[in-house]
Amino acid sequence: MHCASLVHDDLPAFDDADIRRGQPTVHKAFSEPLALLAGDALIVMAYRVMLQAAGGHHQRLALLMDNLTRGVGLPAGIVAGQAWECESAADLSQYQRAKTGALFVSATCAGAISSGSDPAPWSLLGESLGEAYQVADDIRDVMVDADSLGKPAGQDVLHARPSAARALGLEGAIAHFQRLIANAAASIPACACRDMLRQLVQREAERLVPPALCEQARRKQAAGARTAPQLRLVLP
Repeated sequence: MHCASLVHDDLPAFDDADIRRGQPTVHKAFSEPLALLAGDALIVMAYRVMLQAAGGHHQRLALLMDNLTRGVGLPAGIVAGQAWECESAADLSQYQRAKTGALFVSATCAGAISSGSDPAPWSLLGESLGEAYQVADDIRDVMVDADSLGKPAGQDVLHARPSAARALGLEGAIAHFQRLIANAAASIPACACRDMLRQLVQREAERLVPPALCEQARRKQAAGARTAPQLRLVLP
């Protein structure tokens, strides 16, 4: 489902991106019609994977399908988040919760549902991680070069999209990202792997927004600029 969203997000109707993960996007490699069909097929395949894996757990399957549908569709799934990009203005937090957070919530809750546990305690982890990933993407879009990103940089400014880096400044966006990561780690429910999951969240945070990038942002902010689209940090 995530890959389907990226295939559609890269289309000329939205980002019109030439590269994704360092490779030509689907519509660039195979044409726009085939990219539309590929995205549609991936959506169908996501549900088929669940159907094939369900075995005799029909009640859990129904809950899983409902969970994924809410994370993808309307009124607050990734489709809604994509729709906000078509508007002239959008609430930043609402946009990010739908654009990225909704699918993260579905993912964290899906594990609980699959094991027959209550998914509600895992919702906040998904919300915090999803928003953190989107804030990190906003920061990297401003500061990281396209080769390191594996996709075009400077897209938020180019398409006038809601962005934490634009709204809060780079230093403010980094502080917001760090708060969200702390919230995510603290929200992990009591379980046998809680410490391991907290460490995993922290390592992922350092990968997304490494200390070197934070230092670059602080120096640029101190120089008096709120954003620095000309600054492109090459990540290792």
